[in-house]
Amino acid sequence: MNPKRYARICQMMAMRQSDLTICLEEVHKPHNVSAVIRTADAVGIHQIHTVWPNEQLRTQLSAAAGSNSWVSVKTHTTIEQAVQQFKSNGMQVLATHLSDKAIDFRQIDYTKPTCIIMGQEKKGISKQAIALADQDIIIPMAGMVQSLNVSVASALILYEAQRQRQLAGMYQREESSLSKEEEQKLLFEGGYPVLAAVSRRKGLEQPLIDQQGQIIASESWWAAMQATTAPSKRK
Repeated sequence: MNPKRYARICQMMAMRQSDLTICLEEVHKPHNVSAVIRTADAVGIHQIHTVWPNEQLRTQLSAAAGSNSWVSVKTHTTIEQAVQQFKSNGMQVLATHLSDKAIDFRQIDYTKPTCIIMGQEKKGISKQAIALADQDIIIPMAGMVQSLNVSVASALILYEAQRQRQLAGMYQREESSLSKEEEQKLLFEGGYPVLAAVSRRKGLEQPLIDQQGQIIASESWWAAMQATTAPSKRK
């Protein structure tokens, strides 16, 4: 990895907002999942959450969820399980839902630890999610339609969160708030994508990336990386 690439990844990690996330509740269209993950990366979100109770659906969408190596995706089988984790981390949980108690999404203080739950494309957010959330939020609309595409709505809300956090200086950190393990994963997979893919395929341990962006690994690790498996001979 060249010094410019290493510096760029370090800069990105320093701006990551580890206490801001989004939860996709049964969002089932791959292009929407990919679009939300792309926006999450753009505003500095390190990890998003998904609720996919159906195993077949999880399999179908895993490729879309894994298309961006910069944002990790954690899957939950129930919304209750997901919200429990958010609240245990001290997050305010917001539900995008049109109700009598819903407020304009711009009235929320996003400098607080926050999770935004986005509902499924057709049915919207579930009753369970609404009951568990701390606050319903809406995107005011002056036209005849009452909802936006889930990826568009996510982008509007996340960029408002980014705006508030930028004004509060939350993107101006010199050091990352991520764990060392998370930093090393991003440095290896982002700085050495081809080697990372081979390492995963061979089931090898992740090597250390030093402060110059170089791989520190044993001779046996390099040997395993370079080894090829000879094709078996037919009898």
